[in-house]
Amino acid sequence: MRVAILQRDLAQANLLEQAIIETGHCCLKFTDGLSLSAALGKSNVHLVVLDWHASALSGADLLSSLRYVRSDRLPVIFASADVSEQSVVRALACGADDYVALPLRRAEFRERLSAVLRRAYPEETAQREFRVGPYEFESSRQMVKVDGIPVLLSLTQYRLALMFFLNLDKVLSREHIFSVVWGRELRAPTRTIDSTVSKLRVLLQIEEKHGFRLQPVYKNGYRLMRLKKMHGETLIPILAAA
Repeated sequence: MRVAILQRDLAQANLLEQAIIETGHCCLKFTDGLSLSAALGKSNVHLVVLDWHASALSGADLLSSLRYVRSDRLPVIFASADVSEQSVVRALACGADDYVALPLRRAEFRERLSAVLRRAYPEETAQREFRVGPYEFESSRQMVKVDGIPVLLSLTQYRLALMFFLNLDKVLSREHIFSVVWGRELRAPTRTIDSTVSKLRVLLQIEEKHGFRLQPVYKNGYRLMRLKKMHGETLIPILAAA
């Protein structure tokens, strides 16, 4: 999932980013409320972490502004050095989902972040522990097993694998892949996606003997297709319902 940060303290912003990545999510950092609001209007962000005093607007006003930009119930956590009871109570009364004290306690923050995401997206978070054919995903350990054998993946490779297997038979554009997996917009041609997909295909043995085919889609992106056996050893795609 994608988590956006608005934090005036650069050191704390970096710690927040590390904790979010350690939990297995993408992180987007912003230094002002206007940039954050603009990004929320055009990108898929699942949760926002705000500093109570990060901009010219008060924390309550900033939260109200974000709620206006995103009409859906976007989860918000405040992370601030201001731990006065008045500020915490006001943030929660205004609709914040949690309030975390700075300096950051990373282990505690990771658990609070996960708890908020579970409440906000119960179906999506449940899907992060699942099995498809010989592939078993364990997001809590960022690990994939193939026929019961653990395969060591980088965080980027794990995110990419999770994205493909949660979107079987769907064409995923290069822009969408880069945005979700790398956490930023694809603004120029790059071979990064292709090389990472190629390595992932080898590491996870994504091939017909395991019932899957990971193929490029001309002028678009990639698609992971699930296959089925027909007439002995021949494998054909399982067509998704329209």
